[in-house]
Amino acid sequence: MAFTPEDLPTSDSFFKPHRIVLLLLAAALVFSIAWFMRWDWLPRYLPRLGQGILVTLAMLVSTSILGFLIAVPLGLVQVTGPWPLKALAKSFCTVIRGTPLLLQLWLLYYGLGSLFPQFPAIRQSFLWPYLRESWPYGVAALTISFAAYEGEVMRGAFAGVPAGELEAGRAYGMSRWTVFRRIWLPRAIHRALPTLNGETVLQLKATPLVATITVIDVYAVISKVRQDTFITYEPLLLLALIYMCLTAILVLAFRTLENRIPTRGA
Repeated sequence: MAFTPEDLPTSDSFFKPHRIVLLLLAAALVFSIAWFMRWDWLPRYLPRLGQGILVTLAMLVSTSILGFLIAVPLGLVQVTGPWPLKALAKSFCTVIRGTPLLLQLWLLYYGLGSLFPQFPAIRQSFLWPYLRESWPYGVAALTISFAAYEGEVMRGAFAGVPAGELEAGRAYGMSRWTVFRRIWLPRAIHRALPTLNGETVLQLKATPLVATITVIDVYAVISKVRQDTFITYEPLLLLALIYMCLTAILVLAFRTLENRIPTRGA
């Protein structure tokens, strides 16, 4: 639902007693963290932190896009597909959603990844420079997990589009592909946007798992800081702040997108 000027907070609402107290407490907490804790290590690790954030964002964006592209046919086939494909898609979503992501990641990296070197054809192929790295397995695991969760979301979104809208498109002479492209898919995505927002935030919070297979993301950089400096709280507080900022950006971006989409007839 789009916001109206009346829905926006006024300047007077920020000066209520309880909010003033909360703001003062937050300011005191930030001041105490900045003043009394050790941050002399931060300039030395800033370049690594920047690179780690870029790796985290690359993991998030690539796996979310790839996972969503897989989720669309997964959801669609559960609504309209023949029963063998429907059962296969349902089984895939159930198995992936029912097992821990860390287990899936380790099965791919330590299980499947350990088998590839035993085949000379693979070692001599053009894929070997990529298969010997750890990041493809991280991308694969996160993509599969996102696709399974979002596939169920898209199933409900496709099923929730009113049949009358699809029949109206066919009555206008649209082909099945045109009805899907211009009516069914856009309406389903619009219905799934709020849940997609939450799933993307969860995907961001799942990216630190790739550090367990030696992918150097921002979590791995913070772990290196703790090992080098023997400082515990400051690196972890900085890591929490980084993830909070990234989450806020994601939520704001999705809300802006939702507000730009017309809701008439939704």
